[in-house]
Amino acid sequence: MRLILVEDEADLGAAIKQVLSHEAYIVDWFLDGTQAWQYLETGWTEYTLAIFDWMLPGVSGIELCKWLRDRQLTLPVLMLTAKDRMEEKIIGLDSGADDYLVKPFDMAELLARLRALQRRSSYVGATLTPQVQPRRLQVGCLTLNYSTHQLTRQYGHGENQVFSLTVKEFQLLEYFMRHPNQIVSRDQIINQLWEIGAEPVSNVVAAQIRLLRRKLGEEENESLIETVYGVGYRLNIPAAEISR
Repeated sequence: MRLILVEDEADLGAAIKQVLSHEAYIVDWFLDGTQAWQYLETGWTEYTLAIFDWMLPGVSGIELCKWLRDRQLTLPVLMLTAKDRMEEKIIGLDSGADDYLVKPFDMAELLARLRALQRRSSYVGATLTPQVQPRRLQVGCLTLNYSTHQLTRQYGHGENQVFSLTVKEFQLLEYFMRHPNQIVSRDQIINQLWEIGAEPVSNVVAAQIRLLRRKLGEEENESLIETVYGVGYRLNIPAAEISR
C-alpha cells in the first residue's frame, strides 16, 4: 500500500515514516504542501491513504483536502493537527478529511486509525468503492495477511502452504494481486513500490521477482508471475478463481 504523508515537522515526519515503512507501507513524504499539491496534480501514483498536517508551508492540509474533493478524488485523508477545539475539528472534517488526530499522539493510535480508514474504503486511482476491507487480500489461490506479512497459497488438492515474506516481497505480490492478469511494466512497478527520489538499480525488479519465485518454489516457465518479454510481468490467475 502506498501512502502520501505531508508533515513539515522533520522529527515527527521521520518517525511516522519509519513506523509506516515497518508496517509495509510505501511512504512518499513531503515537507511542503505546495510540493505535495504539484505531485498530486501529475496523477503519476495511485495512493491508498493520505496523512496531511493542517499547518504547512505553502499550501495547508485543509487546502489539500479541498483540492482533492473539488476534483471528486475521494482518497481517504487523516488530518494531523495541534488544533483541538471542536469548531476547528469541524472545519477539518468539512474540508474533506475523513479522520482527525490531535498532536501529540501515540503511533499505535495512528496505525489503528489508518487501519480503520482502510476497512471503510478501497481507493484505486481517482475512484472510491466503499466496502469493508479485511486485513487480508485474497485473489484466486493466493491470500495475503496484512497482520503477519504472510502468503497462504492453496493448491488444487486442497493443501495450503504458508510463506513468510519480506517487506518488499509483500509489497510486490500485493501490487500484482491488485492487478491480476494485467501486464505491468518495470517502470510501473518501480513507480508504485519505490519511494519518490529512490534510485533503484536497473535490474532490481527482475531480481525481486526472481527471489519471490524462488521463495514460492517456482521456476520462471512455471511461475504464477509470467515474464512478458519486452513488456513487463503478469500475475496469471484463472478468471474463475478471482472471485473465490
